[in-house]
This record gives sequence, C-alpha cells and structure tokens, in this order.
Amino acid sequence: MEATDILTAEHRVIERVITSLEIGADRLEKHGDMPAEFFLTAASFITGFADGCHHRKEEGVLFKNMAANGMPLEAGPIAVMLAEHEQGRRFTRGMREAATRLQSGDTQAKDTVIQNARGYAALLRQHIQKEDNILFPMADRVIPSPLHDQVLEDFEKVEQEETGEGVHEKYLALADRLEKESLA
Repeated sequence: MEATDILTAEHRVIERVITSLEIGADRLEKHGDMPAEFFLTAASFITGFADGCHHRKEEGVLFKNMAANGMPLEAGPIAVMLAEHEQGRRFTRGMREAATRLQSGDTQAKDTVIQNARGYAALLRQHIQKEDNILFPMADRVIPSPLHDQVLEDFEKVEQEETGEGVHEKYLALADRLEKESLA
C-alpha cells in the first residue's frame, strides 16, 4: 500500500462528512430544523480528522517529501493545496463561530453557518479531486520507491504522536453520527 492510498481512503471519510454538511445546510436553510450542535460537531470532525490528522500527514510528510525530491512548496500544485487547506480552516472557523452564535439564540448567524458550511463543502470537493487525480499520482512518481516505506512510517508516527490511539475510530464514528443526523 502506498501512502497516497491511505490519504485517498481518508478522503472517502471526509466526503461523507461533506455530504452530511451539504444536507445539513440545506435543511437549516429550507426548514430551520438542523440544530447548531450538528455544525459544531462537523467543525470538530474537520478540525480533528480532516485537518488534525489528514492534512498533518499531507503537509508534514507527503508535501515535504515531494519538495525534497524537486517539487517546490511555495509554487505550483503543493502551494495551491496549502492555500486551500488554509481556506478550509477559515471556513471551519467561520462555521464554528456562527454555529456558536446560533446556538446562543442569534438567528442572524444562520446564514453565516450555511455560507461557511457550503463554502467548505465546495472547496473540499474540488480539492479532493485535485489531490486524488493529480497530486497523489505525481507524489507516487516524484518520491523514489525506496522512500515510500519511510513515508508510510512517518504517517504512522503522525498517527501515534499527533492523534493518539483510537482516534481514527472516534472520527469514523463521528462521521457515521453526522450522516445519520443529516438524514434524520
């Protein structure tokens, strides 16, 4: 298994949450029956799994290995991915802040929750497509085969050091919960 296979599998989990977020935003807009807590939970998933685990592997391991093998970090595909990661963080912060206000009774925050949820979903859908179809195949070619095992080991270190034991299972359960809540 290549390191990029792990990232691709994580993309499928993130896409499940994106779909739930889109459904939740639609429900909040059309019926007002999606609780603010749903969006706070989604923000926790994004911060913990998509950003805290997945993007940490990309930024701290994969992109650095690509750069060490000739691809610039500050220009080209990697720079675009890094900028999109930052944009995703801004959408997530905006959604969390607005959902907190909505939860406190500020009905004016509803539109901001919806805009940030949809912004994040749209950004990540196209971002994932670029990584799966362009960047990851590029990484598989650029990083020499003998280094692939080291990249996998470094991914494992991120898992152990940064996220801890059982965290993947926690976030998979959270993705399941968000799917169920969006369809309830």
